[in-house]
Amino acid sequence: MAKTRVEIVQETLLGWLASAPPPARLLPPDAPLSPDTTLTARAALDIFEDQVTSRLLDVAARELRKTNQSFYTISSAGHEQNAVVGALLRPDDPCFLHYRSGGLVMARSRVAGAGDRILDGVRSFCASADDPISGGRHKVWGSKPLWIPPQTSTIASHLPKAYGLAYALRRARRLGIANGLSADSIVLCSFGDASANHATALTGINAARYAVRRGGDAPIVFLCEDNGIGISVETPANWIHDNFSRQPHLAYFEAGGTMDEIWNGTAAALGHCRRTRSPVFLHLHTTRLWAHAGTDVETSYRSLEEVEAAEARDPLLANAKRLVGLGAAAPAALLEIIRSVQARVDAACVAVTRAPKLTSAAEIVRPLAPFDAAAIRATAQVQATPAARTGHFGATLPEKVTTPLKRTLCTHINSALADEMLRFPEISLFGEDVGRKGGVYGVTQGLQKKFGPHRCFDTLLDETTILGLAQGAGVAGLLPIPEIQYLAYIHNALDQLRGEACSLQYFSNGQFANPMVVRVQGLAYQKGFGGHFHNDNSIGALRDIPGLLLAVPSRGDDAAMLLRGLVATARACGRVGVFLEPIALYHERDLHADGDNAWLFDYPTPDRLLLSGEPGIYHENAKDLLIVTYGNGVRLSLRAARRLQEQGVAARVLDVRWLNPLPLDAIRRHAAECRRVLVADECRATGGGIADAVVAALAEGGYGKPLASVRALDTYIPLAAAANLVLLSEQQIVDAAQAGA
Repeated sequence: MAKTRVEIVQETLLGWLASAPPPARLLPPDAPLSPDTTLTARAALDIFEDQVTSRLLDVAARELRKTNQSFYTISSAGHEQNAVVGALLRPDDPCFLHYRSGGLVMARSRVAGAGDRILDGVRSFCASADDPISGGRHKVWGSKPLWIPPQTSTIASHLPKAYGLAYALRRARRLGIANGLSADSIVLCSFGDASANHATALTGINAARYAVRRGGDAPIVFLCEDNGIGISVETPANWIHDNFSRQPHLAYFEAGGTMDEIWNGTAAALGHCRRTRSPVFLHLHTTRLWAHAGTDVETSYRSLEEVEAAEARDPLLANAKRLVGLGAAAPAALLEIIRSVQARVDAACVAVTRAPKLTSAAEIVRPLAPFDAAAIRATAQVQATPAARTGHFGATLPEKVTTPLKRTLCTHINSALADEMLRFPEISLFGEDVGRKGGVYGVTQGLQKKFGPHRCFDTLLDETTILGLAQGAGVAGLLPIPEIQYLAYIHNALDQLRGEACSLQYFSNGQFANPMVVRVQGLAYQKGFGGHFHNDNSIGALRDIPGLLLAVPSRGDDAAMLLRGLVATARACGRVGVFLEPIALYHERDLHADGDNAWLFDYPTPDRLLLSGEPGIYHENAKDLLIVTYGNGVRLSLRAARRLQEQGVAARVLDVRWLNPLPLDAIRRHAAECRRVLVADECRATGGGIADAVVAALAEGGYGKPLASVRALDTYIPLAAAANLVLLSEQQIVDAAQAGA
């Protein structure tokens, strides 16, 4: 049988070591390899062992895959020089890592003396329930003791949050939130040359440069592990150098050649970042041995000559020759390192393949959406001092205000944000136009003046950056409240919530969290202002995200209490929440008639909050019809209910408030008390809102009474009065109720 490329690479290294003559003299262990480096012989041998460990774990993953005992074969083979970076970083330098950074992890584990790097590596690619980072949920590089939050990205979607952590370090330190980090800690973020072209990667790098240009800190090293190919697509020669070496506010360092040359370049890059607190681009030249993954047929896009040329650049072979040639080690010593590591890998494979896997759905989803009602309510009892509140609001506190203009949904959100910022100093509020302008609708007006530009500030115009900054701040121990200016804009950056923020607790088995409350201005019905970008009525993409909390208020007092519930849940349980604010209701005062002021409500005192699963109920004694709705639909349904009452139909209205997860138990309970159910959904008919889920839950639960729904049309929303032709209307609710009578 023909030898595999894995076998050929392994045999080439072993064969050279077996035949190489010993050096004439050995360097003392603490002597530098050469006069031009601080890398000692002892440190070089340690790094070589780190690299061998990474390589043999890669080989084991592919071997075990043949018997379906391993489930991940994307290897770090050829990238092992990143172990030099791991050896030079400090354990208190957080790392967000590329999937080929195995050598770096092995070196970092050795330096920190944390965990069994071989056993943990095998546990990870075998999906063992004993895997100390993900608990068998995914193959990721990660470790709580090593300060490596797990990353699932293959397209550099972790760069924005790595920048976010770098940006947040200084504020966290000022608040006394150390999390094991030092005043001069830096952040390391690695990725591949192909991923460097992705918009999300460019976003993270741009955000770091922008922060420094504006006078802030961004102590982050962007480590590009350049092997010249992305799966099957070659990166043009010198593309990375030409693209990143002349960027303003981004120091560029190159690391290639021998182990000691890479040591020198890396040490200079890390030192510059640590000293200047500004971003660095470290271009590490690597090669890719073997195919992209075990299932990839490399010969379909690479010639044999190209494969052999890559193998000739094997860093382990080059380092072995360098160490022997300089007298750092005898060939026999390097062979003994390989033999010893191989024995440990073999033993770990035997042990792990016998270890338990995840065996129940409950076990799998346990860290996805932690919810501790008692801890949340305890968090909500933390109150600002009366003096602090008086200092902010003045003598008349918001709960004592009777002026109509100060009792709207917009004003209550503003007051609630202020109250949360007064009692939790780790809260920061940021986004496009939220600072000096006070938001495009005035929701954050006055907050920057009261709390200062470090707690309420404007970001650059990019939603991916905003959500990346929020994630990094959350990981640092802060509690960010970012704003996305319009619901339609969040789709530009949805993966930062779906693939990154909401997955962190899941893939770290609850060890890492990035708590946040994302304020999103959205939904439709704005008068005199239109277009689909400012009147977006589709929430399906948010409701699809596992673990995400999604709350939608319809009135001012609810808005304040829902916001507090989200903040308390984020703080107590590490959760990610979205607070979707209906723009058309910001300044609404009336319910049934102009001037009735029936949609103005008193501000609830700061100790009151609403938690997930708590809906709002109107006309609780009505039993003819249950109208299930939310947001703008609540006002429409209440107006429809009055008209139906005049026709002898008593309609109960249920405001779900929480769109993810839906309060299905409450819906079922109220539905059972009514003769029929109508879902009034202001979002798009096909998957845009909640009607599908509510109707399905009732039907599948055996609800044998009439069920119906009314929804907006499946279309983008046009300008001006034409919008009324496609949106849910009060008349549609009345007509649907009459049709089912």
